[in-house]
Amino acid sequence: MFDFEAFLNQFLYDPKNPLLFNNGFFVFFFAIFMTSYYLLRNNFPARKYLFTFFSLYFFYKASGFFVVFVILSAIVDYFLSNAIYRQQNKRKKKFLLVCSIVFNLGLLVYFKYTNFFIATCNELLQTNFNPLNILLPVGISFYTFENLSYTIDVYRGQFVPVRKFTDYLLFLSFFPKLVMGPIVRASDFIPQIDKPYAISENDFAKGFYLIISGLFKKLVISDFITQNFVDYIFDDPTRYTGLENLFAVYGYAVVIYCDFSGYSDVAIGIAKWLGFTIPVNFRSPYQSRNITEFWRRWHISLSSWLRDYLYIPLGGNRKGVVRTYINLMLTMLLGGLWHGASWNFIAWGGLHGLALAFHKIWKQKTEKIFKPVNNSFWINALSVLITFHFVCFCWIFFKAADFTIAGDMIYQITHSFDISVWGAFFNNYKPVLALMLLAYLLHAIPDDLADKVIGRFRKVPLVYYLGVFFIFVMIYGFFKSSEPVMPIYLRF
Repeated sequence: MFDFEAFLNQFLYDPKNPLLFNNGFFVFFFAIFMTSYYLLRNNFPARKYLFTFFSLYFFYKASGFFVVFVILSAIVDYFLSNAIYRQQNKRKKKFLLVCSIVFNLGLLVYFKYTNFFIATCNELLQTNFNPLNILLPVGISFYTFENLSYTIDVYRGQFVPVRKFTDYLLFLSFFPKLVMGPIVRASDFIPQIDKPYAISENDFAKGFYLIISGLFKKLVISDFITQNFVDYIFDDPTRYTGLENLFAVYGYAVVIYCDFSGYSDVAIGIAKWLGFTIPVNFRSPYQSRNITEFWRRWHISLSSWLRDYLYIPLGGNRKGVVRTYINLMLTMLLGGLWHGASWNFIAWGGLHGLALAFHKIWKQKTEKIFKPVNNSFWINALSVLITFHFVCFCWIFFKAADFTIAGDMIYQITHSFDISVWGAFFNNYKPVLALMLLAYLLHAIPDDLADKVIGRFRKVPLVYYLGVFFIFVMIYGFFKSSEPVMPIYLRF
């Protein structure tokens, strides 16, 4: 007998099963949305209302009541941005900007850092404050930074604020990127809202490639390695050999890249199918020859945001050498804190800040010496290897629950490493090692190869797309775990 109540409950928020791209309900949700969107494609006002409604509903299914904060943020920053734009008095203009910054950062600090400050205060001052029962709203770090970039750009005179509230609400709530980014600038997104809906064969093919490859990276590679290797090594490194710990670090480098870049690719691919272009968020970061290049390739939307709205306003490299290094450290420390309320994240950011400062010094001192061999294959290969291992070292602090776990893992790698256990290790972890190797091989593919292949084979019959999708479903079914693995950046 049909259970109508159970059917209706499928449309309500379930905290144990939030709506994400890898959720079965999303296929149903997206099919209804795409059909409705296509039917209303030439009715611009109705299309915007539909898009906004579905985006807010998606966020409700992903986070429940916290959808209210997206709407509240949109209301506040819509009115403040327009007030900033109309205001001619510089002091009043700056005051309105400060109001926007205080409001947005106030929400972020309250929900994300209150208990961290309480715990730090208790530890340093020997106080006994009780932590508050605060749940972190999904996606708050991402849409807070989008709000801030919007009002700051309006204040700088770089962007004219939208006149219609629905345009701003759609920009902020656009469901492909709302939960976990990328962080999108209003200047990139809002001009696309009123463009005619048109999808070329190339757009469809590129979107399909991004969606399938993104799901493969997240659901097959990242989830399998996480559940079958990385998580339980990081839970207690002292129970495992140095070799297992070292490969767990290499495994986590694969996991976090495939998890986050996979989700970003799906978001960008879906956006392409909807007629929107979202900037690329990853460009093969582990191919970087130095740490500066790494941050131009990793989480590009965040690194560019930190550069434009934090590092440069602090003075960038315009106020002397010492101030440049201080600005770099402050930017990366705050970038680490953005990821989570933990000293581990601050240490991770600090290590990257030190590395960026060191690279600047190294470049200034050795540029002339190494200039004749800068294009040498072996020099470049060595540079990539060193950069990759430094990034992996930093990932230990990013992943570990605390400094004790991080210290235990480093100790096991440096003091309990025995290559003689390789045979048993290889036999125990063949599927994991195979997927790790596959991930690194896929990562080594040139960034523009997919575009070249799509350019040649974009006019492919629909049956081929269905065939590829069916093969993906079969592979996913083989590797699928009993429990879903929540995306890493969902908690940021």
